[in-house]
Amino acid sequence: MPDREYGDRIRALRRQYREDRQAFDPPEDPPASDRAMSLCREGLGPTVMVYVDARANDWGVRFSESEFDALHETLNGYLELYAACYGVDIHADVTVREAAELLLDTHNVRDVAAMLTGVPARHGENGTNA
Repeated sequence: MPDREYGDRIRALRRQYREDRQAFDPPEDPPASDRAMSLCREGLGPTVMVYVDARANDWGVRFSESEFDALHETLNGYLELYAACYGVDIHADVTVREAAELLLDTHNVRDVAAMLTGVPARHGENGTNA
């Protein structure tokens, strides 16, 4: 895939994230685990996979600074929305490489989101520390 096609995918993912963020209303009675999983499958996973695809299939691909910025915004934004589904407010600052390595290790985007956010808490599914 030429570099331009990756750029187009990245821009489309960021547009979708911004639409999802704009439309997002935190759940009134968290957790909303089905909603969190949907954000993982439809947003977080595809965002990480752009990076994985580029690194696994096209080593010559070089992302521009603006493309990395878009990936960073989209990845971290989806992690924040994911956590909000559990009633947890976080400020995510994860690199796409870190998320990609976890995805390759776990093969499960929900596990990636849980490890990167700490949500839900390991001892419970409700996202609290109690």
